[in-house]
Amino acid sequence: MTSPVAGEFFGTMILILLGDGVVAAVLLKRSKAEGGGWVVITAGWAFAVMAGVFTAIACGSSDAHLNPAVTIGFAVRDGKFAKMGPYFAAQMLGAIVGAALVWLHYLPHWKETPDAAAKLGCFCTGPAIRNAVTNLLSEVIATFVLVFVVGAIFSKAVSASGPAGGLGPYLVGSLVWGIGLSLGGPTGYAINPARDLGPRIAHAILPIAGKGCSDWGYAPIPVIGPLIGGMLAGALLRVLAIS
Repeated sequence: MTSPVAGEFFGTMILILLGDGVVAAVLLKRSKAEGGGWVVITAGWAFAVMAGVFTAIACGSSDAHLNPAVTIGFAVRDGKFAKMGPYFAAQMLGAIVGAALVWLHYLPHWKETPDAAAKLGCFCTGPAIRNAVTNLLSEVIATFVLVFVVGAIFSKAVSASGPAGGLGPYLVGSLVWGIGLSLGGPTGYAINPARDLGPRIAHAILPIAGKGCSDWGYAPIPVIGPLIGGMLAGALLRVLAIS
């Protein structure tokens, strides 16, 4: 049976399966995509978002947020907060399940990969230069762009001027690709608390061969930063009356 919560769960699961999957394909040893590079990773995440949005809609969530930062941003814009709890839970659980599926899919490759940091990178983000203030700012800015532009894409003004509604999932995927290419360098652009925290939890509990620590010291930044960025974008959308 479809429902908004089911849509958020399955959409986020597909998002993480394909998104973390492309990172694993590039980073893990003896993968046929090993060494594919940043453009491959950012493109893979863009397609993951597109697939996740379509899945969420088909499974009952017309919102297709897949991201607590998007959920809280639109809640601030609309002044309606009832969906936050159910959506947050569904998104987090979907992210954990999606990450577990990545582990299963690449099961022989974890043992072949000696670099524990690379294995962690298949699940969650980490900074290029570790600095709590600048890392947090990067996540705030990138997530602000995500939520504000998503709001613009689905706004009445844009929908009235062309076929943006039907192209929405493709446009959002393109937006995420652009964010990754332009703003992803400092932190790996989590821009989604569930995308980072869910797989980080999976990394901590799964019996991954040769894994290291889950870097819990950094973990609050890709949760708090996107939530702040989402709220700021939602507030601006509200002030500008973009809906």
